[in-house]
Amino acid sequence: MSGDEQRQINRDSLFMLACLRLSERDPVHRVKIRNLSSGGLMAEGDMRVVSGMALEVELRNVGWVAGSVAWVQGNRCGIAFNEEIDAKSVRAAQTAPDDSGFVPLRPLAAMKQVTPGQLRKI
Repeated sequence: MSGDEQRQINRDSLFMLACLRLSERDPVHRVKIRNLSSGGLMAEGDMRVVSGMALEVELRNVGWVAGSVAWVQGNRCGIAFNEEIDAKSVRAAQTAPDDSGFVPLRPLAAMKQVTPGQLRKI
């Protein structure tokens, strides 16, 4: 895909945190995701990258995604994914795994109303 074709991919501006690593031995860097499409993203952070460098980024609801640095400008860089992702699932609310022990709370409106006479002192 040429540069002109890549620019036609729909991108959504957003702000979310993600983890980025340059290799499996490299420590994880926290980055801010500024925009996202199915083919890549723009990240901002204090990592040292150069154009063409291979890396992986961990995205919410998707996991680790392989890609490479497309461009660098200051502390921002463009990352092109090796394979397209479902960008809508990244923007969706994070889902808790079934074995997490997470118990959703009921909304306040669904809770039984208690009058002061029903309360007891401890």
